[in-house]
Amino acid sequence: MTAKVLVVDDEAAIVQLVAYNLRQAGYEVMTASDGWDALAKVEAADPDLVVLDWMLPGLDGMEVCRRLRSRGERPGIIMLTARDDEIDRVVGLEMGADDYVTKPFSPRELTARVKAVLRRASAGRGPGDGEEEGGVYQVGSLRVLEREREVYVGERRVDLTTREFDLLLYLIRHAGQVLSREQLLNDVWGYEFTGDSRIVDVHVSHLRDKLEEDPRRPAFIQTVRGVGYKLAGRAR
Repeated sequence: MTAKVLVVDDEAAIVQLVAYNLRQAGYEVMTASDGWDALAKVEAADPDLVVLDWMLPGLDGMEVCRRLRSRGERPGIIMLTARDDEIDRVVGLEMGADDYVTKPFSPRELTARVKAVLRRASAGRGPGDGEEEGGVYQVGSLRVLEREREVYVGERRVDLTTREFDLLLYLIRHAGQVLSREQLLNDVWGYEFTGDSRIVDVHVSHLRDKLEEDPRRPAFIQTVRGVGYKLAGRAR
């Protein structure tokens, strides 16, 4: 089935450029020029991914992203913006974006990032090293259903973004192993982030908020100081 991508930007030239390249790559593309139109089209058309400009008139991209995540909408979200400060990237990720591309950008790079986000979501699996697809992993009360892309802590279902699920799946597949931030960036995000390891830290923080009884004293995802993270225990 052809993946649907919604491109949201108030600059017509950028919309045309992005839409053209994504259509050439085989995607069904819809467009919107403001935040309210974007929300309406997500609800009506249920796209698989949204390429979302930060600086939109009226309702800006950050607020669109926040509203989509707060009401349980789970398309992939790639923020597209001229803002390049690290704090802006972190804010975007904290709102629930899966990725962040700055203007001016290479259409080829943007298309590659769209493919990376969609590949994991549509395949129903996170990145790994050859494990059988569709497994059920459990560590203590934490249970991850790979094929269904569902997560439970005890009987409580936990809603995760695409990237949060991919990261948790990778951690639970490698439960008990210490994983560096660089390894997580390469294997979960799938390409270099020029050393921006705070992306990993932000997503781990989100996972702890959603999974842990006390995020300040995590029982599942533990920090290994100076190295990275590990998911405590053994998966079964």
